[in-house]
Parts: sequence; C-alpha cells; structure tokens
Amino acid sequence: MSEDEEYTRLAVLSDVHGVLPALEAVLAEPEVAAADRIVLTGDITAGPQPAEVLDLLREQGDRVLWIGGNADRELVEYRRGERAEIPDPIGPYAARALRPDQVGFLAALPRTRTLRVRGLGPVLFCHATPRDDEELVVVDSRPARWTEVFTGLPPGIGTVVCGHTHMPYVRLAHGRLVVNPGSVGMPYGRPGAHWCLLGPGTDLRVTPYDIPAAVARLTRECAYPDIAAWADYFLYARATDTEVLEAWGPKDGRDAS
Repeated sequence: MSEDEEYTRLAVLSDVHGVLPALEAVLAEPEVAAADRIVLTGDITAGPQPAEVLDLLREQGDRVLWIGGNADRELVEYRRGERAEIPDPIGPYAARALRPDQVGFLAALPRTRTLRVRGLGPVLFCHATPRDDEELVVVDSRPARWTEVFTGLPPGIGTVVCGHTHMPYVRLAHGRLVVNPGSVGMPYGRPGAHWCLLGPGTDLRVTPYDIPAAVARLTRECAYPDIAAWADYFLYARATDTEVLEAWGPKDGRDAS
C-alpha cells in the first residue's frame, strides 16, 4: 500500500522517549500488529535506551511511518556539534548512545506527513503543531491559539494528530479534530503506555505493563547516572495532568490574550 492510498486502521505511537519496555508492550498489542501501519509522531529516542528503541522500530520495516520530534532533532544537533547543551537532562546521554548511522537516520526524518484514513479523510501528523516541532497546545488551549497553529494548513485537512505534551486527548478546534495519543514512554497523569488507533474513528488506548520490572530493567541496563530516579518518576507518571497543565498552560500564549 502506498501513502497515496487510504488506510483502514493506523496505530499511532508518540513520545516513546527511549523506553524499550513500554514500546515492547505496545508492539505486542494484537491491534497494533493488525494495523495497516504504525505512525510515530516524534520524540522517539530521547531517553534511557535510544539505540535499542530505534533498532526495534526499524526492524518493523515499512510498517512504520516516521516523523521526527524536537527531542530527536536536539540529539542530532548535539551530536553534530550544532548545540552545546540539551534542556532535557538525559538528552546528552541519549545523544551519545546513538550510533552514527542512527544519528543520520534521525536527521532525515520528516516533520509532518499527511495520510488518508478511512472515515477521517486527509489526516496531518506532526509532533507538536503542524508548523513547529516544539510549540505548545494543550487540551484547553483557546480558539485563537488554534487559529495560529493552523495557519497555512490546507482546508481539506479535517484531522490533526500531534504529540509532544504527553497527555492524551481528542477535541474539536475550528471544525478540525485534534488527536493527541499521549506518550508511550513518559506519560503524565497516569501510568501505562499510551497510544491510539485511528480509523474510522479515534480510539485512545493505554497498555498496562509491569512497571516495577521495567524500572528494575532500566536501572540494570542503562548507564545514565540518575536512571533509577528517572525511571521511577516517568514510568510511574509521578507528574499529574493538573500539575503539567498548570505549568504549561501559560506557554501556549494564553497570557497574551
């Protein structure tokens, strides 16, 4: 099937962030295995097991359709000497853990792609917003903000799928459906590996997995100095959705209104 054809069912995975146990759990889901394609909406590698996550996904062959996120871009820039630091503390470790061929692969990833999905028509996939890989929109962003981020979007795009904020939601904005599948590896609000099925509707999913075992595995297999605390905080979703929305809400420009 070419990308010009219509897909019946897509599994959308976002923000894996190098957490191999969470990714393995989602890929084992029967409905992911049965989907026409797996679409990744960025921030695939910035975490404890970036090389292993990338290898596992590339083993899926052309079943995977890739989009890069801001964190993937930052790892590439760091490795290529284009930036001296990364805001995420685990970022430099993740960047150094990538092989040269993986750095090149990440550098070549597109920022958006549009696919036809049965029941939804043309769907635009991106990481943060259609125009930028790191600007913020959240579930309660005001209508004027959505007008800004939709600027230049073709009128035929009726659905936009984005990640970046690690919290799942589905909402309407100016007649367009906006879908965020949440995060596979670093969820906010509640634990589990979050993803979604797309076509003919939208179905937000969460895959439970053995988090204590995953924390122990990451602590054992990852050389990042603070891995035990990192894994405990992110895999158990210690950050609540309320805390994150309070912290990030002003960053969507609402203070300017």
